[in-house]
Amino acid sequence: MVDGEQMPLRLDGTIAAAAIKEDLRRRVDALKKKGVQPGLGTILVGDDIGSRKYVAGKHRDCAEVGIGSISVELPEDASEQEIINEVERLNADTKCTGYIVQLPLPKGIGANKVIAHVDPTKDADGMHPDNLGELVAHIDGANPAPQPCTPRGIITLLEHYGVDLNGKDVCVLGRGITVGRTVGLMLTAKNVNATVTLCHTGTTDIAEHLRRADVIIAAVGRAGFVQPEDVKLGAVLVDVGVSRIYDDKAGKYRVLGDVDPSCYPRSSACTPNPGGVGPMTRSMLLANVVEMAERLLL
Repeated sequence: MVDGEQMPLRLDGTIAAAAIKEDLRRRVDALKKKGVQPGLGTILVGDDIGSRKYVAGKHRDCAEVGIGSISVELPEDASEQEIINEVERLNADTKCTGYIVQLPLPKGIGANKVIAHVDPTKDADGMHPDNLGELVAHIDGANPAPQPCTPRGIITLLEHYGVDLNGKDVCVLGRGITVGRTVGLMLTAKNVNATVTLCHTGTTDIAEHLRRADVIIAAVGRAGFVQPEDVKLGAVLVDVGVSRIYDDKAGKYRVLGDVDPSCYPRSSACTPNPGGVGPMTRSMLLANVVEMAERLLL
């Protein structure tokens, strides 16, 4: 370590997600006593290994907290209309309180067109255009619509460990809708009150923006993109990126994040990768489904 470096606080998403699941388990039990069974539906198209594992993990999570599971699988060559038909079927299924269409969809399928057919009140990912519009509209942060899972998970994780974002300068890397474009809206809401700089491939001198940041949220999917010289001493590092890199010495693939581990000693707090943001994203999906079920009683 160089002068001023320290042992950072480990922002463990697995531990935080376990506490969230315990709360959700109690809420699911309360719903069942009132005659409401929360149910998560998934639509998986094709045989992408990563998507299949991710969907299976979501259903295991459901079993942990007592949420019902509805699994829909379609072949790689399913037509756009066949996928939309399944979307409409889940819209009408009373056992399904919320569901997701697993992305990416096969080439030639219009993901935006498919998502547009999802009932916004059952949009467990919080990515329907209507729900994104609600995210823009609620400057105070009091948004009743389902919210995007990964941004919500990031903010919940930081709150769990007492990281105060009020007045902080946050640099977000990546402008994808899943994280980059949406997390900025949530961070700048009045209930969080951060200041956000969104950097992307068109940004001039990204390193300069990084070095000014109190918090870095990296979501570009480029292993080791953030290096120690980019990090202000005491910054908080949130690593969202996932890259599968082949390790010649080990003879297998390894999962690496956007933040190089050599950055950790310069930070005051950092997320492990894996084990940081990922478990939080999955727990927020469950939270969205439970909240949808709770709204049925209003």
